[in-house]
Amino acid sequence: MGNRFSAKPQGLAQSAPVLNLAEIEALDVPRFGTGIDEFDRVLGGGLVAGGVVLIGGDPGIGKSTLLLQALANLAQIKRVLYVSGEESGAQIALRAKRLSLDAKDLQLQAEIQLEKILNSLAEHKPQVVVIDSIQTMYSDALSSAPGSVAQVRECAAQLTRVAKTMDITMILVGHVTKEGALAGPRVLEHIVDTVLYFEGDTHSSFRLVRAIKNRFGAVNELGVFAMTEKGLKGVSNPSALFLSQHDAQVAGSCVMVTQEGTRPLLVEIQALVDSSHAPNARRLSVGLEQNRLAMLLAVLHRHAGVAAFDQDVFINAVGGVKIAEPAADLAVLLAINSSMRNKPLPRGLVVFGEVGLAGEIRPAPRGQERLREAAKLGFSIAMIPKSNAPKQKIEGLTIIGVDRIEEALSRIRDVDSEIPD
Repeated sequence: MGNRFSAKPQGLAQSAPVLNLAEIEALDVPRFGTGIDEFDRVLGGGLVAGGVVLIGGDPGIGKSTLLLQALANLAQIKRVLYVSGEESGAQIALRAKRLSLDAKDLQLQAEIQLEKILNSLAEHKPQVVVIDSIQTMYSDALSSAPGSVAQVRECAAQLTRVAKTMDITMILVGHVTKEGALAGPRVLEHIVDTVLYFEGDTHSSFRLVRAIKNRFGAVNELGVFAMTEKGLKGVSNPSALFLSQHDAQVAGSCVMVTQEGTRPLLVEIQALVDSSHAPNARRLSVGLEQNRLAMLLAVLHRHAGVAAFDQDVFINAVGGVKIAEPAADLAVLLAINSSMRNKPLPRGLVVFGEVGLAGEIRPAPRGQERLREAAKLGFSIAMIPKSNAPKQKIEGLTIIGVDRIEEALSRIRDVDSEIPD
């Protein structure tokens, strides 16, 4: 058995010349679409020749289905190869038939040995390759078992090297751990160009694909899909997924505009505040950071005089979306206050803004885009940081600019009093 370290490295004899950066011509990276608009959005506009994409997610969430659909579309204009280490050719053919895919030009190889895969790449010269999955691959140069740290690192490095030298677009499917992180060495995420995560519940028909790293596009870009009998379909108006359909306004509900990559999304934040019968009141949040909830409750008590130390507080972001940005702070506090008062917020209200420890409301990035999205979806009142107030009026949208959390609660009560019961 050969050893990958025994041979003299070829790269040392023919090293690349040292150049001044100013001498190198800057070229725009050409992209090509996959035929799936939401997937292209997450990728930053499409795939890149020589780019390596790593996509991870829970088993059965739809990774292989999405990539099979994308390859079937690309097979009409590119040479493509699907390398499967987990399913037989018959199983993949059955899935393609079930999805009604035109796969006559899609090449398939059921193989897990790296050297044989590299030979196939040299022989057939595909332009787009899917490796499903990187954890099943192994190299004869190493004695460890497939899926081990050394094997995953070596196989990923070799495939990345080939992708760069042959201008092959390489898509690697990765397993995730029970905590939701990509399995294998951390270096796996470092050597690839793009890292995508599949999110969602297998019991729900909706899936989210989020870009965690992207050298060719925006980070945290979000694509929304619906799982149908014909595979994954892009959702054109994803904000509708994250808003509950209430016949009447309900207490504890507040709509905010979050920014996912370049896309503004409207998400409903729900709060339930109830008397606690335990020695320590519970604080539980789904879709938002737990520690931030505790901090916001302290700010609400200190600066607005609203105490919740003897109350259980539950927060939920509707639709299973995870919100990491602090612009959700104001929506969380207004929803909590609404639930404590058992009084709904005004109909048509949308908010966003970060709340600081001193009770100040800080501006959120891309405020104009958030407001335009809210107006487009029919919202009529926007409570936002005063710094985000637009210079020009947005048609159909009344802007309420606030500087502090106590001012926000006071202005909400003023708006309530103007609305007849």
